[in-house]
Amino acid sequence: MEVHSSCCRWHLFLLAGGGALALAAMGSFAVLVFIPALGTVVLIYSLGPQEVHRYSFWAFTWKGLQILGLECLMVVMMRVVSEGAGLADCRQLQCIYVMWSTAGLFKLTYYSHWLLDDFLLCAAGFGSEFGESPGEEGYLPDGDMWMLETTHRISLFTRKWNQSTARWLRRLIFQQGRAWPLLQTFVFSAWWHGLHPGQVFGFLCWALMVKADYLIHTFANLFIRSWPTRLLYRTLTWAHTQLIIAYIMLAVEGRSLSSLWLLCNSYNSVFPMVYCILLFLLAKRKHKVN
Repeated sequence: MEVHSSCCRWHLFLLAGGGALALAAMGSFAVLVFIPALGTVVLIYSLGPQEVHRYSFWAFTWKGLQILGLECLMVVMMRVVSEGAGLADCRQLQCIYVMWSTAGLFKLTYYSHWLLDDFLLCAAGFGSEFGESPGEEGYLPDGDMWMLETTHRISLFTRKWNQSTARWLRRLIFQQGRAWPLLQTFVFSAWWHGLHPGQVFGFLCWALMVKADYLIHTFANLFIRSWPTRLLYRTLTWAHTQLIIAYIMLAVEGRSLSSLWLLCNSYNSVFPMVYCILLFLLAKRKHKVN
């Protein structure tokens, strides 16, 4: 009986901490967390700790720790961004660091929200453990942080970023479009987000970068053979991919024409410009070969 009481107090302590975190992160939407949390309390009192599925407990604990870790990183990045120079104040190469750190804060926010969504869906029984019928598309978490932060391909980043929406756009627009399906998909995305100047520019730039990515990596796979050269190539394209994504993210999140102007007039514009030049040269070469 004493063990049961001690275990209940421990579970209640975890729930109280999770509730405080949910209130801080979600505000009034924290009710979406409280409902499964209260259901957990009911299960603990009605079934007893020995009957509660241990795997579920530790899986949810691990997800909660991940969310907490991301929130802590967000606080650190927010302090770094707020105390540093902005795009209006940065000088030359400093603007690259400003862009990277600001985009890092945006990405951490997305990762935290997606992880919380995944947590809630799993708690409700609709997560990755939920069985699907044969032939039915399985559940996909919106963001694979490891894949997104380590990939050296913009096209792969695009497919893995917000996967549920990306899959929906692929079915709705890309697979149905007969002419320029890639461009149609990104134009629709810009319209969906509100057609602000930064969003229109950002999504059109993103479409060009994906097209360039296909040509660059196809060309590289034909001519790069030795592993030292391939390692150097992957390292450079990884850094370039992350910086281009940061550029696009600042354009989309900035929205306004003034923010877009500051971004375009900074040294950061060199990175998408390199891919645009390579797109032009490789497309011309491909046309000659054909």
